[in-house]
Amino acid sequence: MADEDQTEELGEDVPKKKSKLPLIIGVVLALVGGGAGFFAVQSGMILGSDTEGDVQEVAEEEPMEDLPDVVFVPLDPLVVTLGPNSKYQYLRFGAQLEVGSEYQADVEGVLPRVADVLNGYLRAVDVQDLEQPSSLVLLRAQMLRRIQTVVGRDRVNDLLVMEFVLN
Repeated sequence: MADEDQTEELGEDVPKKKSKLPLIIGVVLALVGGGAGFFAVQSGMILGSDTEGDVQEVAEEEPMEDLPDVVFVPLDPLVVTLGPNSKYQYLRFGAQLEVGSEYQADVEGVLPRVADVLNGYLRAVDVQDLEQPSSLVLLRAQMLRRIQTVVGRDRVNDLLVMEFVLN
């Protein structure tokens, strides 16, 4: 009998579970409301504006700029022997020069001198500088400065590194 009294007392202490129906209805209504709001804004019923006219006006106002009149002059690939302390033996370097089209003949006439300047610079660079991936930007800037010194500052716009391989 003592067991029956304990179960009756436990049964009275345990509250009845609430229904989850209001929670489910609330979630469903929130999803339906969100979907309806998205549709209304997307279709232009709410906060709609004539965006098609705006896009056409912007496209007509901004014509495409013409590309600059440049020519790319390829340099012969250079193979530079690295020192005995390096874990690599050779550096293979290939590049192109961005030149204004009116200066193409002038630059092509001094390509042997450009190759000589690049070869001398790459041989003088420390091997640790060549091995670091981030140093290519600095090396490129230094080589461009030397090329512009030889050819003329206004004749060469940029140096495009096409190949930089350590073997």
